Amino acid sequence: MSNLLYRLGRATVRRRWLVLGLWLVALVGIGIVGRALGGEVVDDFSVPGTEAQAGRDLLADTLPDEGARAQVVLRAPEGTTLADDDIAAQVADYLALVAEQPRVTEVGALTPSPVEPTIGFAFVTYDSDPADLGTAPGERLVESGAALRDAGFQVEYGGEVRIGEQEIGGSSEVIGLLVAIVVLLLAFGSVVAMGLPLGTALIGLGTGLGIITVLESVISVPTVAPTLATMIGLGVGIDYALFIVTRHREHLHRGMTVEESAGRAIATAGQAVVFAGTTVVIAILGLAFVGISSVALMGCAIAVTVTVAVIAAITLLPALLGIIGHRIDKLRVPGVKLGMADDATTVAARWSRHVSRHPWPYALGSTALLVLLIVPFFSIRLGQTDAGNDPPGSTTRAAYDLLAEGFGPGFNGPLAIVVTKGEGPLADALPTVVDAIAADREVAAVAPNPMISEDGELALLTAFPKSAPQDAATQQLVHRLRGDVLPDAVERSGVGQTAVTGQTAFFIDISDKITSRLPIFIGSVLLMSFVLLMMVFRSVLVPLKAALMNLLGIGAAYGVLVAVFQWRWGGSLLGIEESLPIISFLPMFMFAILFGLSMDYEVFLMSRIREEYLHTGDNTLSVARGISHTARVITAAAIIMVSVFGSFAFGDDPTVKMFGIGLAVAIFLDATVIRMVLVPSTMQLLGDRNWWLPAWLDRLLPNLDLEGEGALPAPEYEPGRGPAPTTAAEVAGDDEPDPDLVGVG
Repeated sequence: MSNLLYRLGRATVRRRWLVLGLWLVALVGIGIVGRALGGEVVDDFSVPGTEAQAGRDLLADTLPDEGARAQVVLRAPEGTTLADDDIAAQVADYLALVAEQPRVTEVGALTPSPVEPTIGFAFVTYDSDPADLGTAPGERLVESGAALRDAGFQVEYGGEVRIGEQEIGGSSEVIGLLVAIVVLLLAFGSVVAMGLPLGTALIGLGTGLGIITVLESVISVPTVAPTLATMIGLGVGIDYALFIVTRHREHLHRGMTVEESAGRAIATAGQAVVFAGTTVVIAILGLAFVGISSVALMGCAIAVTVTVAVIAAITLLPALLGIIGHRIDKLRVPGVKLGMADDATTVAARWSRHVSRHPWPYALGSTALLVLLIVPFFSIRLGQTDAGNDPPGSTTRAAYDLLAEGFGPGFNGPLAIVVTKGEGPLADALPTVVDAIAADREVAAVAPNPMISEDGELALLTAFPKSAPQDAATQQLVHRLRGDVLPDAVERSGVGQTAVTGQTAFFIDISDKITSRLPIFIGSVLLMSFVLLMMVFRSVLVPLKAALMNLLGIGAAYGVLVAVFQWRWGGSLLGIEESLPIISFLPMFMFAILFGLSMDYEVFLMSRIREEYLHTGDNTLSVARGISHTARVITAAAIIMVSVFGSFAFGDDPTVKMFGIGLAVAIFLDATVIRMVLVPSTMQLLGDRNWWLPAWLDRLLPNLDLEGEGALPAPEYEPGRGPAPTTAAEVAGDDEPDPDLVGVG
């Protein structure tokens, strides 16, 4: 593979203007096609094999298929109630106007609150589902309330119809980009070199988002997917390009030609990028194993941007390197050293030597810190966000709060209970079922007048919990209804069967399904990482440590999420006003994404350590040199990732906040506690045993060389610029053992 990438890198340099032109055409062309197709993002949850899905299927087969429903929620002007004649007349006139809007099939009567006579709501039913409606009906609905607001009413809107445009990324990523620019300037010391990873990432991200826009016209892309794809695509795009540009500049500084340097950078660092990106994509696409279409489609959207980022790194980037040529170090940053320092006097090298002298305290201390951060994870509660988590001041959030005030917190999360006919008439048996549901301690009320199908074969009951949709009590109620209350009612009433469905029940089933499959998913990913790293490093203990360290690091990130969002430790700084459940699909997504990113850092660091060990045979010296050579680029990459991911924590969407904080914390811990403390201390403690591999296993495993230098032809040097040192030790200017390391350990 290294030879193929080597030839690809050289070919793109030779045809650099053609490659750049093709990328720009793709960027613009795909964007135009996506906008012309006019696709819309939409949340379409289906969970095959669950009771909520079975109930929905029964309703679809038996009862008339209604379109999406919006809610108009009103509060009467101060000093009046909705029962006042003039107020009621104004509301009736308004609802009559709403009924005349395009695609509206029915407007229900105003339902006043039994406890707050100033609050009421009415349903607005449309002729299609939210995916087909788009945003226009919601926009018309919001605009229609202007006259009532002028008359002193509070008018808010919620329900299934999309109210307002979804923000894709917003302006939060600008913060991450600004930090990335500063970090790249400090890392490279040159404005030109800084612009290469940034330009590659932005063109790749724009192309990836264009492809997602095209996909929106043929599949149901979830509303949050483009934002998550932006976050991940931007982070990995800069990261991947950073590693390749770093290797390219090393080659140029050793005297290679631009074409040779770019080709070798793509063959070595580029091969590691392909490996890391492929593992991310495979792991994310593995989310289809969960069996939830919306989760799988969200994974596909992220996989698109990661795939495009990898392709951009190995095609667009070498073309840009060819265009820039030897001008890569132009526009120097005053006071900043060019390149990545890798000698024995760097802070990283001195730190590594310090850790090597005290391996036990650092190994135990760093492990204890990670374990401590994991502790909150054991109280994790998975769930989904709803309109109650929308930004304060939004109409959907205000509608949610008004309904909770007027009708109780459970009104925003009603349970739809499907009942089928048994041996006797369904209408005669229903009261027993209704009484059983209403008797539960967590049920506030069961709506009167259940809906019965024309053939009398099926009925739909609506029960309102006392607790809010996200509360643990609501989840317990659903499980209790399914496990105890309804089976007993079926036996006593003689009805056929029951099913608890509705949005709240769907979200609970999603959480339960993901929870049941999460251990298998994590175990599969860890096993895959262990086998791959064993092939790369020809060692049993190195991949075993990597798997355990990944587990510790990601577990610690999970714990931080629970502490911030469930326990609200510091949540007010991020605009978190109440305890939130952790998004049910987030742990799987985080593990899949971080697995690949962590593999990137692992390969970059450990391949350098292994190269030094093969050259010197000194484990302690090889760790110090490996960290010295890679610390600055890993640190730069990590700061960029943390900044990009962390910037999304300041947006409005709680799902995006959780992803941003979770990924930022995990990357920070991986690049600091794990790579700079736990890795060198455990490498020192294990000594030469780090590289132990049974002979029979060595013969069995294929040799996966991610650096690939040995398979490449002899390098070409510019006249007067080389040849230069080729071994890692010679590049470091340090062939003799470091006296500070002699006898350590």
